[in-house]
Amino acid sequence: MMARFSNKVVVITGAASGIGEGAARRFAEEGATLVLGDIDKAALDKLAGELHVTVETRETDVSDRAACEALVKAAIDCFGRIDVLINDAGVDHLGKVDEGDFAEFTKVIETDLYGVVHMSRAAIPHLRQSKGCIVNVSSVSGLGGDWNHSFYCAAKGAVSNFTRALAMDEAKHGVRVNAVNPSLTYTALTAGMKEQPELIAKFEERIPLGRGAEPADISGVIAFLASEDAHFVTGVNLPVDGGLTASNGQPPLS
Repeated sequence: MMARFSNKVVVITGAASGIGEGAARRFAEEGATLVLGDIDKAALDKLAGELHVTVETRETDVSDRAACEALVKAAIDCFGRIDVLINDAGVDHLGKVDEGDFAEFTKVIETDLYGVVHMSRAAIPHLRQSKGCIVNVSSVSGLGGDWNHSFYCAAKGAVSNFTRALAMDEAKHGVRVNAVNPSLTYTALTAGMKEQPELIAKFEERIPLGRGAEPADISGVIAFLASEDAHFVTGVNLPVDGGLTASNGQPPLS
């Protein structure tokens, strides 16, 4: 394994599980110093104990701007710099726009979109100093629509375009901003789907590579975008989807 992030400080939200945990493990393998945030502090601390690098953990609800600012402050107080910000924390909502409590909509927006904005606003001054970068975890649902996921699509669509706009604004400061856009990924967020094999089969039939992703499939791409190997890449929404978005939607002929 390469050591591309030795002497780099990497802040990751949503780090206690799923893609965020996968990213934490990947950056640790590449020598990073980590500052990890999540609402599940116990799970964060358990993860930190399994990583053989310097790790600080903070309980962080990214829908709370003050909590985001506190996570960034912890990174600066402990290590004096931030080189990479990974915005992963998010929630999902399944249902039609006229169903359920409106608070379900606002929770998705406040977590999936505002969380990215809060963290980016707090970290940008420090990333300008380090000439660092941001990698946002958006979704293929931020590039196209999904059935019964209008709230989630609204949030992730905003994250995808926020990524582009922020990349344009920050390029002159030497800060790169990109996003990964995963399709079906096997995490705690999608655990219930595994109990529905017919549903999983429908998803996997649409993915040319024939399966959903594991967190490690996504974290390797996140690490690439955060590395010097991608030093001329900014403003990109990169589908990490097994070929899903390569299709025009028509069914296979054989």
